[in-house]
Amino acid sequence: MDTNQSIISFNKAQIYQRDHLILKDVSFDIKKGEFVYLIGKTGSGKSSLLKTLYGDLKLIGGEGNIVGYNLRSIQEKDIPFLRRKIGIIFQDFQLLKDRSITDNLLFVMQATDWTDKQKINKRLHEVLELVKMTTKGHKMPHQLSGGEQQRISIARAFINNPDLILADEPTGNLDPETSEEIIQLLQDISSKKTVLMASHDKYLMDRFPQRTIICEKNNVCEQ
Repeated sequence: MDTNQSIISFNKAQIYQRDHLILKDVSFDIKKGEFVYLIGKTGSGKSSLLKTLYGDLKLIGGEGNIVGYNLRSIQEKDIPFLRRKIGIIFQDFQLLKDRSITDNLLFVMQATDWTDKQKINKRLHEVLELVKMTTKGHKMPHQLSGGEQQRISIARAFINNPDLILADEPTGNLDPETSEEIIQLLQDISSKKTVLMASHDKYLMDRFPQRTIICEKNNVCEQ
């Protein structure tokens, strides 16, 4: 693995929501294989920063690059391809309640042009094995615990073998013991992938210390 390869790179970036400046002079670099926490109070700009990374907010000023895409010059038509190189994990799982776990994963695969049945079945097994959920594919989301649902959403984030995982408060709806299991899983995964995880859980960050980037007072700095 080329650990010198930058997966995310910002230089004096200006991040806006409509005409409102949220973060100014954002400069940081995240290399391949790093696990990094993104912290900050509610309203500090964490979500805006994440939305900029996956192309939901346009980067207005400065420089920003992610998984080989320039965030200043990226065209609307290229954003779906950018998102295939990023796996996103949400606090509230966002599983489709009306279909099984396997069908949830298949939905993503069909939306991203998987057609070969043999390759589909192989990849389904790989991602369920990754999150230790190989026996749960037939179940419906409501039959799983919160921790199990989050494991499935991690499996879903991995379907397209992304370069980067963005985790937005992935333990926000989980009890402390389950939260530890999810962080451990994400840190194990980060030896192969880059993970940027937004969190405000100080206990977890003390328990599993890693490099930390902080959003505060319209700025981004390293802890």
